[in-house]
Parts: sequence; C-alpha cells; structure tokens
Amino acid sequence: MLELKNICFTRDNKKILDNINLRIDTNKFIVITGPNGSGKSTLAKIIMGIEKQDKGKIIFNGKDITKLSINQRANIGIGFAFQAPIKFKGITVYDLIRLSVGKDIKKAEACEILSKVGLCAKEYIDREVNSSLSGGELKRIEIATVSVRNSQLTIFDEPEAGIDLWSFNNLINVFEEMRKTTKGTTLIISHQEKILNIADEIILVNNGKIQEYGTKEEMLDMVLNKPKCCKLGGTNSGNNR
Repeated sequence: MLELKNICFTRDNKKILDNINLRIDTNKFIVITGPNGSGKSTLAKIIMGIEKQDKGKIIFNGKDITKLSINQRANIGIGFAFQAPIKFKGITVYDLIRLSVGKDIKKAEACEILSKVGLCAKEYIDREVNSSLSGGELKRIEIATVSVRNSQLTIFDEPEAGIDLWSFNNLINVFEEMRKTTKGTTLIISHQEKILNIADEIILVNNGKIQEYGTKEEMLDMVLNKPKCCKLGGTNSGNNR
C-alpha cells in the first residue's frame, strides 16, 4: 500500500532522515515510535507532503506520489491529523464535519459522527472551532473529521500532545474503536505505552533510521526496555523531530 524508498531529509546541515526504506501494508494499525528528535514526525510530514524529502520516492497503491501536493495526496486517500489541531474562526463543528464528509448532511448525522469520539453532540455541534475548546476537545473533533473521510491511510502525529490525562484516556478508547471498525491503514506517531499496546505493528525510528520493525508482540518489550539513554521520550544529540 505505502512504500518509502531511500528517503533522505536534511535541515540546517543536519541529517534528519537517513535512507529510510519502509513498506506498510493495507488495513494495519501501526505506531511509529522513538526518542524525541529521532525523525518520526518529519517522516509523517513527508508522507503527507507537508515536508519535501531531499531524495527518495513515495509509492502509494502502486503509484509514485513523490511530486504530488498535500491536496493531491488528500484526494487520493491520505489523511493527516496534526499534533496541535487547527482552529477555524467563524466555522462551527457542524460546518467542519460537513466539509470533511464532502456533502451536505443533516445535524443529526453530524451528531452521530461526533458522538463516536465521546463528545456530547448537543453541547458541541454549534460551537465554533476556536480557543474556547480545550486541547482534548479539539483533538477529538479532529479525529471525528479525519475518520469520516474514509481515507485509505490516516496519519496521526503525536495525538497525545497537549492534552490532559482524562482526555488522553478517552483518546485511547477512540483509537481502540477505530482499530476495530475503520477500514484502511492507521499510522500513529507516538511514544505512549497505551497507544503502543493497540498497534498491530511497531516501527522504531532512531537517529533518522529505522532501527527495528515488527509485530507488537515482537517489539513491545524491546521498545519499552531500552537503556536510559535511548528510552522513549529521551533525547539524542540532534533535534530531528
């Protein structure tokens, strides 16, 4: 489904990604993890087209998408949720869900979509998508809008960033439900153990390279028991994030 061939990326004379080769199959729930500064978020942005690699190819469903724009990649079935969800002044939650669905839907249908991410629809459907919403609320609204697009590949960049523990626990429930019901592949950038535990497969990135890749059963103990200098959430000599 998704194949990365010899992906390299350098910023400010620092090598962020170093010859990444990766193949991700269809209908998988995959977590990319690694220390802070390992290059995992950069890799996600390159897949979406937010960042442009220095060299290498990206193949999606057998098609070379290396030169496609963000919009073109979205149109062929790739979705992306940012670490910090985007706010939209003057746009309500209902408006945003309708835009994501791509057609006019009734409020009752939008409420049903919103309820799947654990929000009381009556309280949120007419609210503006702005700073009056908490980080956890914005995150769940974004997940709702991303999920209704029925993307073949959906990428979440550190979805736990900036949310409280209560919201994080609810986020885990949302991802567990997505894993059971969503068609297509979900790719999450995270170092949280609870998210790692949901994965079908785990990819460990370190110093801009894929260090290990395998099933959750093969990877989990190894990932969580790294020496202190390499523990998830630690730092390395660069800032490759």
